Amino acid sequence: MLPRMIAAQKVVTLDYTLKNDAGEVLDSSEGSEPLAYLHGADQIVAGLERALEGLDVGAVRDVVVPPEEGYGAPDPQGIFPIPRTAFPPDLAISPGDTFMGENDEGDALPVRVLEVRDDSILVDANHPLAGVTLHFHVTVREIRDATAEELTHGHVHDEGGHHHH
Repeated sequence: MLPRMIAAQKVVTLDYTLKNDAGEVLDSSEGSEPLAYLHGADQIVAGLERALEGLDVGAVRDVVVPPEEGYGAPDPQGIFPIPRTAFPPDLAISPGDTFMGENDEGDALPVRVLEVRDDSILVDANHPLAGVTLHFHVTVREIRDATAEELTHGHVHDEGGHHHH
């Protein structure tokens, strides 16, 4: 049987742990479902996808992804004040809170509160991992051909139509 290597149009299932430069765990599949993604469909950061290309089931890799191949560098334009009046008057707001706003095109834009001022709230719309070097430890669990439907939709469908919670 030919090895089933990771390539475009394959559905890949991985166990992963993501840490930052300080070694703090930012995200992990440990204790939950492994991550399944469609390779070549920009569903995971570019640097990790490139590092996984050609691996076989059972491969274990440590991959360091610089910000340019991860979530990019923080954009100074992504930090801006929102008038306090844009929020409900009785809403308690603290640094670190996340709100769903929208950009000029009306698309959903998550923002993180940096600072609460008297008449405005300073928020950051950059991805929380922008500017962060990502340290992935991954184990390839499964590789299969994507179905025609998955290729059309550009993402993985759960087997048997069940949904993970």
